[in-house]
Amino acid sequence: MRKVLLPLLACAALVAQAPAPKAETRAEAKASAEVKVGTGVEKMEIQGESTSFKVPAGTKIYAWTKVAGAAESTVTVVFSKGERTSKQELKVPRSPYRTNAYRTFRAGDAGDWTVKVLGADGAELGKAEFTVEIQ
Repeated sequence: MRKVLLPLLACAALVAQAPAPKAETRAEAKASAEVKVGTGVEKMEIQGESTSFKVPAGTKIYAWTKVAGAAESTVTVVFSKGERTSKQELKVPRSPYRTNAYRTFRAGDAGDWTVKVLGADGAELGKAEFTVEIQ
């Protein structure tokens, strides 16, 4: 009986010393998005990244984003200048996931712009600000 009891006590001591698995907190599971603005996207990376653009009318400006923590959902990319907005909904099949949206800038679109990435629940995941000057 004594020979059986000692190994059981040793196992119980090891289990007691083992660290408990870390529970994922709400903050760690929170979705987020890195946002960059540029003149193009190649091989899923932003090209011509800037916060100020001097472009001819008809130029597309891209919002590149890397979304984390929002797998199997959608995000909405919103370009806005004052009351003027344009939105595009994008699917996020896995996490992290890189995707992009663009807006074509025309005469009258000059000024300060913001692009936000919103989660499926409408929460802001990330944003970038930029200025556009139309030539």
